[in-house]
Amino acid sequence: MSSTEQWQVENEKGMRLYQQGHYHTAEQTLRVALHEAEQFGPTDTRVAVVLNNLASLCHNQRKLTEAETLYLRALAIRSEAYGPDHRMVAQSLNNLASLYRELGKYQEAEAFLLRAVAIAEAVVGPHHWGITNCVNNLAAVYTAQARYAEAETLFQRSLAIRQRFFGSHNLAVATTLSGLAELAVAQEKYTEAEPLFRQALAIREEQLGSHHPGVALLLEKYATLMRKTDRTTEATDLEARAQAIHVQQSQTSPGGGGEET
Repeated sequence: MSSTEQWQVENEKGMRLYQQGHYHTAEQTLRVALHEAEQFGPTDTRVAVVLNNLASLCHNQRKLTEAETLYLRALAIRSEAYGPDHRMVAQSLNNLASLYRELGKYQEAEAFLLRAVAIAEAVVGPHHWGITNCVNNLAAVYTAQARYAEAETLFQRSLAIRQRFFGSHNLAVATTLSGLAELAVAQEKYTEAEPLFRQALAIREEQLGSHHPGVALLLEKYATLMRKTDRTTEATDLEARAQAIHVQQSQTSPGGGGEET
């Protein structure tokens, strides 16, 4: 099989493994895909595709320094190849901003996301599902900055678009519901947060299965809410479920594990 085909085969295989929660095997496969893509030259746009996917996986494995390096390489390639206003540049800006939010670099994250939203709106329009990743992440930045009214507006905008395009049981909808739940927790609106977490968890379990790392992440967030409301027994049960998923992940994917963002 030629490199022309091999990089794509390995990239697609790696992404399937990633989505299934097999992080360690996915990482190995994506590194093979990156090697194959680099045969076309270090600045080929196919390299950027794999860099972005591998960066996302490293991000979810909490390998944040490597994730940043990979995201930045992808952004540089795309900016040079496509120009500053291309949708693939917006994707890279969005992904970097998500990482910077977790690192507490809120000003950088906001600047990147405002650029990404502007690009996405220019490409697909302000009511298309293609803008919602950027909108959702900007809402999360505003939550972290205690800009709650702005965060609420953006989360509700994202939720409405995603439900309209995907229906109510989609994983993207679950992500927005989780964001709204975290926004409610940040404002100590605990009775509002619980049904949002429950709904998001139900969607992830339905779509991913009950042993996926993405389910574990939500269980941990839900457990935090339980502890804030002095429901220690329920919190402990949720944490135990999450830990069991992490243990299973480490056993089936040696050296892997980690959480989704």
